[in-house]
Amino acid sequence: MLTSLQLIQFKAWQDTGTIALEPVTMLLGTNSSGKSSLIQSLLLLKQTVQSPDRTTHLNLGGNEASDFFNFGSFSDVLKRGAPSPHEFSIAFTFRNTDPSSQTHSRVHSGRFSCSYQTVKGNTVIRKMVLATGKHCFQAIRREKENYAILVNDEPRPRAKGCHLAPERSIAFPAEAIATLGNEGALAEDLSLAIRRTLENISYLGPLRRKPERDYVWNNTTPGQIESDGHRTIDILLASALSRNQEQHLLLNEVSFWLNRMKVADRLEIKQPGRSGRYEILVHKDGIISNLRDVGIGVSLVLPVLTAACFAPPGSTVILEEPEVHLHPLAQAVLAEFFVAQSRSRHIQFIVETHSEHLFRRMQTLIARKETSAEQVAMFFVEREANNAVLRKLEVDTFGRVSNWPEYFFGDALGETREQARLMHIHHQEQHRK
Repeated sequence: MLTSLQLIQFKAWQDTGTIALEPVTMLLGTNSSGKSSLIQSLLLLKQTVQSPDRTTHLNLGGNEASDFFNFGSFSDVLKRGAPSPHEFSIAFTFRNTDPSSQTHSRVHSGRFSCSYQTVKGNTVIRKMVLATGKHCFQAIRREKENYAILVNDEPRPRAKGCHLAPERSIAFPAEAIATLGNEGALAEDLSLAIRRTLENISYLGPLRRKPERDYVWNNTTPGQIESDGHRTIDILLASALSRNQEQHLLLNEVSFWLNRMKVADRLEIKQPGRSGRYEILVHKDGIISNLRDVGIGVSLVLPVLTAACFAPPGSTVILEEPEVHLHPLAQAVLAEFFVAQSRSRHIQFIVETHSEHLFRRMQTLIARKETSAEQVAMFFVEREANNAVLRKLEVDTFGRVSNWPEYFFGDALGETREQARLMHIHHQEQHRK
């Protein structure tokens, strides 16, 4: 689980400060305010650690089909008007929340920080910091391609040289590990823990694929759902057709939440005849329909539910506009879904949303004590001139917000006041007649 994030000179952000991330973190705000940049920073690191080239410093995308984004060039990521030296940085802290894996690693929490600059058109690491407990390892770029390896507050580097450049933003090369002696194994474990934290991020964007009438299953289970929802049906097919009882429960869990949202009673997987193809059937009010023939809201929320139910315990699921094409009740139930999954399976959610219904239900869940303000963080993002500004919403034990931004969800009070004014005028006119 990610416990904090900080960006400096990254896209719209001059300095976010330390953003505390909770089991459920909601990002709200105006369009083009900088919300997506917070998410993209983590995906940039994720696609970097998954790069096939271990010597890369930062994978800005565009070369691999598996990349989440093509960030363009260094200057496209660097905040416009950033002062010299021209560099940006990404930092986060993490904690292992999966009880089943805590005995397999010496690193249960830690801190990552990396700053980047451009040299001859290439994005390179200027400084990488990996820390856990009382141990802090640094790689700092000196003149030309030379890097110095430092440990804790020692005044002198353990080693210097061009062969000590960090790999994939999160790791020391073998030569650097060797120079660290007994501490080298801890540095390797720390890099592995950071890598796993990033690899265990599942991301679903706002644009998702439309459903097909039938599907072919190749008898395998995908590792993750893709950003446009691709592989959702493969996972559901694997769940329904697998002999593994634990996997089979996934389809039932997704059906439960569809029913709770009042968009479907349940899902069914059907194989027409003896073909190698399968249909996804939606049961609703006694009517059975192909997924292709029902409202688009069902097919668009399927990846949201499946991504969370399929993610391994301790994962982070990042969602952009999960409420797309859902009616108000279904949007509200999403809040219950996030809270339930975070509690039962230790899944962390970072959700960018414009849904007032989702937000209001989250307030109600806090008031009911089904969750708490300590378990849910809500942030409002807006632009002031050329800078993105982040405001944490202060929520009390009754779900009430004490620092509402102006026109948070439009001017609801102003609309009510105007309706009352017009009704009063209408009554006066009727009385004169």
